Amino acid sequence: MDGVLRQLGSVGPFFTVAYGKEPPGSGFRPLGELYGEQLGPYVDEVGRRIGSGPGRVAASTAQFGIASRLWSLALGCAVLSGRVPDLGPDRLWWRLPAAGSLELWLPEPVEQPGETPAQALADTVLANVAVLDARLRERFGVSPRVLRGNVASGLVGAVRVLTDRVPGEEAAALAAALLADGGPLGGTGTFVHEPGLGVAFVRRSCCLYYKVPGGGLCGDCVLRTR
Repeated sequence: MDGVLRQLGSVGPFFTVAYGKEPPGSGFRPLGELYGEQLGPYVDEVGRRIGSGPGRVAASTAQFGIASRLWSLALGCAVLSGRVPDLGPDRLWWRLPAAGSLELWLPEPVEQPGETPAQALADTVLANVAVLDARLRERFGVSPRVLRGNVASGLVGAVRVLTDRVPGEEAAALAAALLADGGPLGGTGTFVHEPGLGVAFVRRSCCLYYKVPGGGLCGDCVLRTR
């Protein structure tokens, strides 16, 4: 996986992950710890940075950011190579710098098995996020509908960047399979893909970011259509 991860870094900062035996600095911890004892402090810090304070809005925003990073890494690798890295909470490490978004490190990159790239994507990203979502529902009372919508929106965001910077329609095709009725993210929104033109998505839930001071509505928010 080393070659594709190196290539992926050129797509953009959200698609970059450090990898190899040595971390790119101190302070990295297994992602499983973030989903455990570190979750409260992490959500509090996200709330401080966006100005919402602790609570559901910060928890939703934190989950959206993590899901978006996971989709960017997994989908990017699938598009560039047809292979998907295993991004399980026991394999991926994290740290939050004093400024900027979550940084990730993959000590031992290995391929996620799956009958198809779409299945491998679902197995590694959705299985990872499911652990986080369970804790967020329990601790902060965030709606499962909101969390699933965040995951779908993060996927489409990764598709938009990849479609703009990597030739081809593979990213959109993979997203369409995941978002289709009967797919693992079915029912989260309406996804439209026009080859050569791009993608459009309207979700059926709201991430709550409009409650952040000055936040407004996201481009795919259900509230825009009401």
